Amino acid sequence: MDGILSEYLPILIFLGIAAVVAVLAVVASYVVAPQRPDAEKLSAYECGFESFGDTRNKYDVRF
Repeated sequence: MDGILSEYLPILIFLGIAAVVAVLAVVASYVVAPQRPDAEKLSAYECGFESFGDTRNKYDVRF
């Protein structure tokens, strides 16, 4: 049992370090650049005006 664990220990350490680095990168992005969305950024862009219908309509294949 110790032989199997010693063979996979470097892989487990690498996966642990990779997970910690990934979490730190996500946390650092929120700390460094706080999210401040405004109405202009959240609005739908459709050729300069708001869309006037349901955007999930089925289109004809020939369109």
